[in-house]
Amino acid sequence: MELTGQKREKTGKQTKSLRKTGIIPAVVYGNDITPSSIQLNLNEFIKVYGEIGETGLIDLKLEKETHKILINDVQYDPISGRIIHTGLYKPNLKEKTEVEVPVEIIGEAKNPLLKSGGAILLTLLNEVRVSALPTDLPDAFVVDVSGLLEPGAGITVAELKYDKGKVEIVDSDPEELVVKLDVPTMEEPEEEVPVTEEEAIAQMEATEEKEEDEEEASEKAQE
Repeated sequence: MELTGQKREKTGKQTKSLRKTGIIPAVVYGNDITPSSIQLNLNEFIKVYGEIGETGLIDLKLEKETHKILINDVQYDPISGRIIHTGLYKPNLKEKTEVEVPVEIIGEAKNPLLKSGGAILLTLLNEVRVSALPTDLPDAFVVDVSGLLEPGAGITVAELKYDKGKVEIVDSDPEELVVKLDVPTMEEPEEEVPVTEEEAIAQMEATEEKEEDEEEASEKAQE
């Protein structure tokens, strides 16, 4: 997979105008590369990120050079959910790196308890941190829940399937549950507090201003 980036002149609050044209700001940094502010085509990034996530190596074309990078620190607008910024990290391909690998659940449709409503599935870990060479990073931990046949049954970190000769799980207790079946319970619906139009607009503006200030601070820390 490939991404094409260009050097970015606009930083901080000026990046708001970039997003209106389908461009997102990014920062590239890491091994044997000078940290710099760049910009990416949003649609191209969404396509690549959707297929690769944060564990797959990507060829970043930047001016006349191509760098093997990992996507990390993807930031979203809290209101619209749109991607507004990302970090691109160039690892040393000969040294192990640590990343969060997503958990992918399969087998729900084949589980008799889940199909009948006799249990609900709780996902307790959405990601698991691992250490491996960049070329050995797994795309995901695939967890098959079709064989969980009673409430309380679950799958632990130790039961995850992966190449233990190349990948090491870090910062997780082997006995920690990744998923488990639980008995469904009825909850009283929470009463919603009405929000006036003025309050909603004020909250939106405050959130956008805070987000832009945090992004500017993050970029300055990387530059």
